[in-house]
Amino acid sequence: MSTRVGRLQVAAHESSILMPDVHRIYDQFATAFDKDRSRSLMERKYLREVTCRLGQDAHILDLGCGSGEPIARFFIEEGFQISGIDAAPAMLKLCRDRFPEMTWIDQDMRTLDLSRRFDAVLAWNSFFHLTANDQRAMFPVFEKHAAPRGLLLFTSGPGAGEAMGSLYGHDLYHASLDTAEYQRLLKAHGFRVLLHKIEDPDCGRHTVWLAQRRS
Repeated sequence: MSTRVGRLQVAAHESSILMPDVHRIYDQFATAFDKDRSRSLMERKYLREVTCRLGQDAHILDLGCGSGEPIARFFIEEGFQISGIDAAPAMLKLCRDRFPEMTWIDQDMRTLDLSRRFDAVLAWNSFFHLTANDQRAMFPVFEKHAAPRGLLLFTSGPGAGEAMGSLYGHDLYHASLDTAEYQRLLKAHGFRVLLHKIEDPDCGRHTVWLAQRRS
C-alpha cells in the first residue's frame, strides 16, 4: 500500500523518526485510501507472471496487504489462498470484512516468523517504506517464508536513496537500495532473478522485481 514517488533522492528528514509513522498514517486514513486506490490493475502483467508459475493449490503471503484491493482480490478470484500481513488494523478490518475465509494478521513484516513457507511472497508497494537497513534485514524473512522454488515479487525505487511522498497531507517515507545490492541480497538468500523492470511506464513507473527461490 503506498503512494508512488518518482526517482529517489536523499531526503532531508530523519528516516529513523519518520519511517515508523508509515503504518499509523495508513491506519488513520484507511477508508479514504481504500476509496481512492485505483482498481485498474495496472499491475496485472506482473501478477500474471506469478500466477502462471503457481500450482492450483498455491498459498500466497502478501506483506503489506493493505485493504486487500485490488491485489489480494486478484489472487483470490484466481483461486489462490492468501495470508495477508499488515501493521494497520483498520486496513486489516477491511480485508476481513471482504474476504473472511482468508487469513489476515496484524504484524510488522520486519519481525515476521510464521513457521511455514509459501508458494509466493509479495511485497508490492510496501517493502519500499522500510529504511535501507530494514530492507536488507528483510531478505532472511523472505528466505524463511518462501518454499523451494517459491516466488518473490516486490517493488523498489530505481536507485539507492530516500524520498518523501505525501498521503493526505502527511509525509510518507520511501527508500531503496541500488540494483546491484538487491541482486547480491537475492543471490545470497537463495533467489535468482526472473524479471527486473526499472520504472515501467505501463505500470505507473514502478520498479519491479520477480525472483524465484532455488530448489
